[in-house]
This record gives sequence, structure tokens and C-alpha cells, in this order.
Amino acid sequence: MDWWKRLKTFLHEVVVETKKVTWPSRDEVVATTIVVIAASFIFGIFLYLCDLVFFRAVAWVIQRLS
Repeated sequence: MDWWKRLKTFLHEVVVETKKVTWPSRDEVVATTIVVIAASFIFGIFLYLCDLVFFRAVAWVIQRLS
């Protein structure tokens, strides 16, 4: 039954540590979510433009070499 005692100790420590956590407010969660979504769109557009440029560059090189 040593495992039972260790499990109880572990779960008790989890509860104690969880009480120490400072959870973000609703406003903080909304603000950071908006930032993440905006950054995702910006990086998505940037990567699309990079892909377009590289595709055109490779097509140009292939056209010139053939």
C-alpha cells in the first residue's frame, strides 16, 4: 500500500500548487487571444508572399535554363 500513500501525497501537493497559480483575467485572455490571431494572420500572409516570390523565382530560373 506504499503506492497508495505516495499517490495521496502527490495529489495533495497538486492541490496545494494549483492554489498558488495566478489565473489570468477574462480581459487578459481576450487580449492575448486577439494578439495571437492577428499575429497568425500576419505571418500567414508573409509566408504566402514568400512562397509566391520563391515560386516565381524558381519558375524564372527554370525558364532561363531550359
